[in-house]
Amino acid sequence: MITREITEKLGKHQTPFYYYDLDILRETLSVASREAAGRGFHVHYAVKANFNPVIMKIIAKQGFGADCVSGNEVEHAIACGFPVSETVFAGVGKSDTEIEKALRLGIKCFNAESAEELNVIDSIAGRMGKKAPVALRINPNVQAHTIKPITTGTDENKFGIRLPDLDNVLDRLKELQNLRYRGIHFHIGSQITDLNVYRNLCTRINELWQWLTGRGFGPEDINVGGGLGVSYNDPDRIPPFADYFNIFSTSLDSRIRSTISFELGRSLTANCGSLVSRVLFVKPGALETFVILDAGMTELIRPALYHARHSIKNLTSTGPVKKYTVVGPVCETTDTFGRNIQLPETRRGDLIVIRSAGAYGEVMASRYNMRSLPAALFSDSL
Repeated sequence: MITREITEKLGKHQTPFYYYDLDILRETLSVASREAAGRGFHVHYAVKANFNPVIMKIIAKQGFGADCVSGNEVEHAIACGFPVSETVFAGVGKSDTEIEKALRLGIKCFNAESAEELNVIDSIAGRMGKKAPVALRINPNVQAHTIKPITTGTDENKFGIRLPDLDNVLDRLKELQNLRYRGIHFHIGSQITDLNVYRNLCTRINELWQWLTGRGFGPEDINVGGGLGVSYNDPDRIPPFADYFNIFSTSLDSRIRSTISFELGRSLTANCGSLVSRVLFVKPGALETFVILDAGMTELIRPALYHARHSIKNLTSTGPVKKYTVVGPVCETTDTFGRNIQLPETRRGDLIVIRSAGAYGEVMASRYNMRSLPAALFSDSL
């Protein structure tokens, strides 16, 4: 929560910038860690959600592993304190250079997404005289009931090994001498708020576990992915970690003795981060009144890219409530944060905060229109 005292401190800084409440981050991490550990589960932080080094170092101290989708993320995670023995390299398109880098570092596992990728990792590992640990990312064809651009586990998606192809992939895996099979990996989507989706995933995991075990490929590790959503309407609410983890503890086959791990990102960092901006102009239009901010899609692209609806508040006005369309300065019509947003009467210079921006916010910022990248401020050092 941003108090009047914090608002006064924020108002002294040049906007736009990201503000991170590290107490909220620590509380969220503590709840997630407690609920996971209480059920014997392991958590890997999805680095792509937010790779700010201050955030990363706090998460690393919680004892989580790291889930990475690029070679640079692998290196960055280790530099921030994540143990290399708990660093996993996922992603549908790993370059040869990235694979070599990860092998030299000695990461826990590659999550491989195709037979061709297994061939490439095997070849590189053989050339380097190493045995590469691999898990198979399987596309379970389970609907996540989230928005289409962040659905990743159905037949139309580019991710994972399709179920009809799995038999042939296992046959190929038997032939590759420079790989060590560790287990299986799933990820069905992001910002999932219908927790029943995960029951469907568990059903598919149970079926595949039994089938793989019968084929002699009983998994040592099962990575069930992540995707747990946050409440954008109530940005101070901690995600329902207990309900989330409980679904897996009650729905996975009790005979499974594999290590069960999760890759959480948004649910750990979204609520601690806010984008802070100032009003440049209030512009009456034919159909709506525009509040034009000095932050735009270059600082927070999610509303333009995914039609995400973040909570938007005016921190410095107490006037009568009116409806506005809140936009940025970028020369694109899609540079819009929200329409019909109720705000107290807003004027030039007012301080505006866009909440739940601690995930997929700062890390997706760009220099389009040659704009400067946003700074980051932290509650511990205001």
